[in-house]
Amino acid sequence: MSSIPSVSFTATAKSHSYPLPSSPSLCLPSRTTLHLKLHNYASLHCSKTSFIHPITATKPSKSITRNLRSTTLTSISMSMEAGVGVMGTKLGMMSYFETNGKVIPVTIIGFREGNIVTQIKTEATDGYNAVQVGYRRVRDKKLTKPELGHLEKSGVIPLRHLQEFRLQSVEGFEPNQRLGFDELFKEGDLVDVSGTTIGKGFQGGIKRHHFKRGLMTHGSKSHRAIGSIGAGTTPGRVYKGKKMPGRMGGTKRKIRKLKIVKIDNELRLVMVTGAVPGKPGNLLRITPAKIVGKNIPKS
Repeated sequence: MSSIPSVSFTATAKSHSYPLPSSPSLCLPSRTTLHLKLHNYASLHCSKTSFIHPITATKPSKSITRNLRSTTLTSISMSMEAGVGVMGTKLGMMSYFETNGKVIPVTIIGFREGNIVTQIKTEATDGYNAVQVGYRRVRDKKLTKPELGHLEKSGVIPLRHLQEFRLQSVEGFEPNQRLGFDELFKEGDLVDVSGTTIGKGFQGGIKRHHFKRGLMTHGSKSHRAIGSIGAGTTPGRVYKGKKMPGRMGGTKRKIRKLKIVKIDNELRLVMVTGAVPGKPGNLLRITPAKIVGKNIPKS
């Protein structure tokens, strides 16, 4: 019988620690590598075999046991922006006439007081580089004490919305710095605009997924019903992801590569081509358009 390697380390899950015994109960064969991956909780992964009894000294909770059973664990990384952006307010849509007479639909985005840098995050302090920006000034009583305390650290006025822009480098930014739209963008640039779509409530399959309705005459008893959603005995259930009636809208959407048509500094508004998510008064996030290999790395 091959020798059993000794194992002596601790798997940490949240705020609890569970020591692993260095006894033959682990049933590890020879030349077996043991890897420990941490991502908010511990996950044990054996390269050639699986544990029979990973923890015998202390009985963990069901949620921790579920996490320990997973063999692979992927870390979720934040999306990196091509540059720092700003926040604005959707005002509506109109037709814009170009110099050659062409008419194009545009969305008007206005800017209230704000777009001030509230925090600078670096790899040394937070593990990544990012710039936090605040938008839309409000009264003090509209914010909680933790929110006011966070803004007072940088000497920033009370702001309603805080959003983060993860960047490759944060050089040139400092707290309480005002970001002007005309300083970051110019006419003709491409931008990505994201916001929350209009919520339409609970809708049927025809409106939500563009299903075709049934016959309205000749004795048809299925007009706008969804119809069959699967077989009976096999598989005896409804597959996940089946298109069915449900809540429509009210989700975050991003419209990419919209062209800036006009910037008006006097009226504090900007016009971009096409439509953007949400109704008038909706909060929008405007960032430079991502072009892989040009302003963001390929990896």
